Amino acid sequence: MAQPPILSWENLGLQQGGRWLFGGPNQDNIDLHIGPRDRLALIGRNGAGKTTLFRLIDDKLDADQGQRKVKPGTRIVVLEQDPDVSAHKTLMDFALGGENPPAEHEVEAIAGQLGIDMSRECKGASGGEKRRAAIARALAQDPDLLLMDEPTNHLDLAAIDWLESWLDRYTGAFVVISHDRTFLKRLTRATLWLDRGTMRRKEVGFGGYEAWEEQVYAEEARAAEKLDAKLKLEAHWLERGVTARRKRNQGRLEKLWQMRAQRASMIDTSGTAKLKLATAEDFKSKSVIVADHVSKAYGDRTIIRDFSLRIQRGDRIGIVGANGAGKTTLLKLLTGEIEPDSGTVEIAKTLTGVMIDQQRSLLGEGKTVRQVLAEGGDWIDVRGNRKHVQGYLKEFLFDPGIVDTKVDILSGGERSRLLLAREFARASNLLVLDEPTNDLDLETLDLLQEVIADYEGTVLIVSHDRDFLDRTVTVTLGLDGSGKVDVVAGGYEDWVAKRRQPIAGKSKAPAKQSPPPPPPPPKADKLSYKDQRDYEALPARIEELELAIARGEEILADPELYTKDPQRFATIMKGIENARSEKDEAEERWLMLAERVEG
Repeated sequence: MAQPPILSWENLGLQQGGRWLFGGPNQDNIDLHIGPRDRLALIGRNGAGKTTLFRLIDDKLDADQGQRKVKPGTRIVVLEQDPDVSAHKTLMDFALGGENPPAEHEVEAIAGQLGIDMSRECKGASGGEKRRAAIARALAQDPDLLLMDEPTNHLDLAAIDWLESWLDRYTGAFVVISHDRTFLKRLTRATLWLDRGTMRRKEVGFGGYEAWEEQVYAEEARAAEKLDAKLKLEAHWLERGVTARRKRNQGRLEKLWQMRAQRASMIDTSGTAKLKLATAEDFKSKSVIVADHVSKAYGDRTIIRDFSLRIQRGDRIGIVGANGAGKTTLLKLLTGEIEPDSGTVEIAKTLTGVMIDQQRSLLGEGKTVRQVLAEGGDWIDVRGNRKHVQGYLKEFLFDPGIVDTKVDILSGGERSRLLLAREFARASNLLVLDEPTNDLDLETLDLLQEVIADYEGTVLIVSHDRDFLDRTVTVTLGLDGSGKVDVVAGGYEDWVAKRRQPIAGKSKAPAKQSPPPPPPPPKADKLSYKDQRDYEALPARIEELELAIARGEEILADPELYTKDPQRFATIMKGIENARSEKDEAEERWLMLAERVEG
């Protein structure tokens, strides 16, 4: 028999900024029930209201309608995404602050397991230290309901493993917001999905979420077929925007397995790159970075020892290891920012890099999205191709209407996505990503995976996001803190499998391999050459027509235009009518072709 909930929100509705974020007259209000042993993933795009829902659950925000019920004695604890430690001297002061401070010995016990010195001053603490202190503070309070907002941000792999083990033994309930797919798949048993002002619940963990999401969108698209063509197309776009990206990424994953197999043939059994295989001509034509017997130490501590690697054009290199193991040092060596103590690093003279390190301050205070992307204009140069700024925003999952919005009011995830959009537009052949997945929602992670796969240059990625590395990199450089660097063809799981292999001379267990390529998609209706060309080109043409209509309507908004220049007014009106007519025809034709392709 199911146990009664420890917390409920019934008929929840909330307005923000003059619009209904949850519920309201055009949506069903939200009903939320959390049981005493629930393990819930809270999913939704940036801006859907996930953190706001946490504040409502924690009674830190008043709703416009609905009733909150809590079982007496229930302890609710929030692990915030960005804990504010500024009012405290030391991390222990921070941990013992608040309304219901935990016992100091409980904090010390958890902090010891996380490897954090709680006597450290807050002013000089790193993001990872603040995150560990916040975890120690939250868990030491022995919560009945734990609300976690991006708990793995700024944690290294060892700390993530520890937190997963603790939560696996935890006897209370938790709700978690996270972009870490591996974390969610391992721990959650049910999913809450915030989508367009409503919330759905399904008794499956995150591992079953994507299939459920596609099923919901497919049902909506079928229901919309009874309505007018415009709504039908919009529903189809919605479904296709999710499912098609995943289908494209499945194709990219298959290509990734092939690239890993090629790279494996260039790495010997000891885990170092076969430098001797490459000739001088190979270096000129393919290699962009060559590290040969490189070592680096700081004082008595060796950070990198006798490391060799040849990085080719188009390689995707992942760098993993615990905090302090030397990831940043290795990255700086490979990019020429620092010199090795011994050995050499040769970098191709033609290499031009872009660094994306989540420093959102680089976007500039007080600027608008248009100013950040296009220096205030309407067009942006994207790696040599001229694109309208509003069309480019759509490629990064933004509503084009935010083009004149101040960057300051965007969410942390939206600012991260805007930074990605700006940096990916720059011409380069080396992309350096330092913890790129922090603050990104799952849909944006799919987009980032897609953009990296299509990038023509070389990519270096430092990340603790295990699933993201498995989906993007061809070679993993694993650091264990001793100075040794494992060179492994494949992603994070391939590196873990290599570390599990027994030493030479003992019985050898088979290593875990990358998953096999996905099965080919079902055969679709074959299009003629003209139909195929239209199917591929019409979406871009529809966007061009939408922009042309918007520009025309903006000009017509001048109340004096008709009086000053009636002929121009008539010409623009006619142009808008023609564009709308062409757009309607293009949408109808694309929809017909899409239905043939997708069955």
